[in-house]
Amino acid sequence: MKSLDKELLITHLFDAPIDQVFNAWTDPEKLKHWYAPDGCTIEYKSIEVKEGGRFHYAIHHPLHGGAWVRGVYLEIQPPEKLVFTIQLSDENGHALAPSAEWPGEILTTVTFESIGNKTKATIHEAVSEDKAKETGAYQGWIEMFKKLNRLLVIGC
Repeated sequence: MKSLDKELLITHLFDAPIDQVFNAWTDPEKLKHWYAPDGCTIEYKSIEVKEGGRFHYAIHHPLHGGAWVRGVYLEIQPPEKLVFTIQLSDENGHALAPSAEWPGEILTTVTFESIGNKTKATIHEAVSEDKAKETGAYQGWIEMFKKLNRLLVIGC
């Protein structure tokens, strides 16, 4: 398998029980506090966490401005699995065309596994790991996981 063909796969061990971690991924109020890379903020235009539910948000970076994203929750199996799509969009929710920098719609699967009083979360995105590293998406996930872990430890 060529390096370019390797899809994004990241695992993180959270210092919290599975129910708390899953809830942080599915509670819109909690998502607002961690679902953006370091130095960025997130603004949800809409979010409906249910199978078939949609979301539309902007990540705001202090130097690079905003990037709008939309998606659909395809599968929600509490507290073990989330499957959703992610696609770059404009502020009105219209999909942007794939580009050399980033593909079109990306399938994202997050699984959660209880390990004692901790939770192992694994994210798999159907996108090239090399492209994710090149664009900063890979590092963004790492930063968000660390941010979420800090919030879970203090009980947020």
